[in-house]
Amino acid sequence: MDEKGTYHWAPETPPQPKKKKPSFQRVGKTILAVILALIVVSMAGTCWYTVDDKEQAVVTTFGKVTDVVDAGIHFKLPLGIQQAHKVSTNVYQKIELGYSSGNGDVFNESESTMITGDYNIVNVDFFVEYKISDPVQYLYSSNDPENILRNLVQSQVRNVVGSSTVDSVLTDGKENIQMQVRTLVTDILSQYDIGLSLVDVKIQDAEPPTQEVIEAFKNVETAKQQAETVINDAKAYKNAQLPQAQAKADKLIQNAQYLKEKRINEATEQVAMFNAMYQEYALNPQVTKSRMYYEAISQIMPGVKLYINTSSGSDVQMLLPLEDLVSEGGTAK
Repeated sequence: MDEKGTYHWAPETPPQPKKKKPSFQRVGKTILAVILALIVVSMAGTCWYTVDDKEQAVVTTFGKVTDVVDAGIHFKLPLGIQQAHKVSTNVYQKIELGYSSGNGDVFNESESTMITGDYNIVNVDFFVEYKISDPVQYLYSSNDPENILRNLVQSQVRNVVGSSTVDSVLTDGKENIQMQVRTLVTDILSQYDIGLSLVDVKIQDAEPPTQEVIEAFKNVETAKQQAETVINDAKAYKNAQLPQAQAKADKLIQNAQYLKEKRINEATEQVAMFNAMYQEYALNPQVTKSRMYYEAISQIMPGVKLYINTSSGSDVQMLLPLEDLVSEGGTAK
């Protein structure tokens, strides 16, 4: 109807469909599902852990140690209920006393300067090797087990060096000092039970504090080496000459044995000859005496002619030359 009161007909507008508004509840559920999925994934990632072949892992449940596992893949409860603390148990670790190789061989005089048993000052650097023997004790028995071991080794080193002479510290007594320190530290570590075991202790360097003393000890060491060289040369000469002297001695002994046997045989032969002569003498004493007399005369005076008087008291004397009765070979005709 217009201003004049006339009615006009207009077609009706069809109803438009209403647009659906997004539901905040559905969006919230989607976000929550995504968050839950992320939580599940992250929790699943924290439920597994890997232990290296050089490590062991100490597992705690609500802060209490419940297990110690070796190398491999292992499961643990999430949300901090269980935790795995990895410890390198199969690796040798080191402690340097008196120096630091990682900083360009920087020397620490407070650790290296020591006094010996004969009141001399020396600088001794030690190298210590150790490993973790008990991961539980290593983690929970002390706050700083490495520092405890360092102080322990340093105290025992000073104890042993303080009871040794300066010559043994600087020259030939290092091996004995290392062995004593290793024994003392091992015994004390077994009492402390901090989860560490000592592998080795070595003297890295030992020298006097001044250059003059260093030169003096070098001269002493050189003299000792020269003395050892002379002794070794003398032993070599002895080893070379002794077989020759032994051979000469054996030769002399053999000659003496030969002469002994020869003299014995000659004496035995003379005894046999004397016995045979005595038997002849017993049968014909006068003839034997004459024969022995003539033989003695011929030996005493080899160039004199001998004559035998064959007369028996008559006035006629017959003289026979002895050489006519004896042949050239010395036998009777």
